[in-house]
Amino acid sequence: CSACSRVYVQKNIANQFMEKLVSKVKSLKIGHPWEKDIFLGPVINDDAVKKFQKASDVAKKDGKVVFGGSVLKESDYQHGYFVEPTIVADLPQEHELVREELFLPFVCVIQFDSFDEAIKMANKTNYGLTAGIFSKDQKEIEAFFEKIEAGVTYANRDASATTGAMVGAQPFVGWKESGISGKGAGGAYYLLQFMREQTQTRCE
Repeated sequence: CSACSRVYVQKNIANQFMEKLVSKVKSLKIGHPWEKDIFLGPVINDDAVKKFQKASDVAKKDGKVVFGGSVLKESDYQHGYFVEPTIVADLPQEHELVREELFLPFVCVIQFDSFDEAIKMANKTNYGLTAGIFSKDQKEIEAFFEKIEAGVTYANRDASATTGAMVGAQPFVGWKESGISGKGAGGAYYLLQFMREQTQTRCE
């Protein structure tokens, strides 16, 4: 649920970033999750495969599939719901694939000119579970934490840049349609929402 589905990258490094991203994704091993060297297992069911295929077809029509976009059916993949990890570019910010959560190995890469533009685009969604930033500018990092509309946020986290929370160390909470109460599981305020207050007045 918190896997990265959108990447906003500054235009002047976009080509370099895309080359590295594609190279990394090409190296990922797909297969049965009980095998130690597998990075990506199957999606959950046939409906997810159909959703993936539809999203890939739409991406090819409205944008550009830079890598992936296919359902895997050959050899070891014929007994399972396997799909290629997919990278998409050149979709407009308002596109449904950019704004909706697919729960699939599917990432949209969007370019931006300025930091403020990136924050505005990142917030233009109904969801707000996790978000991350990579920057050497401390002022940008502080502005990101202040302005981003997400419950679990990171700066310059190498591993799983936007994914999940550190269990036992951080509350896990979503904003907007990614949550209901605004209280994070594992946080100091989470248990209180399952309790009721009672005022007792005793007169003698």
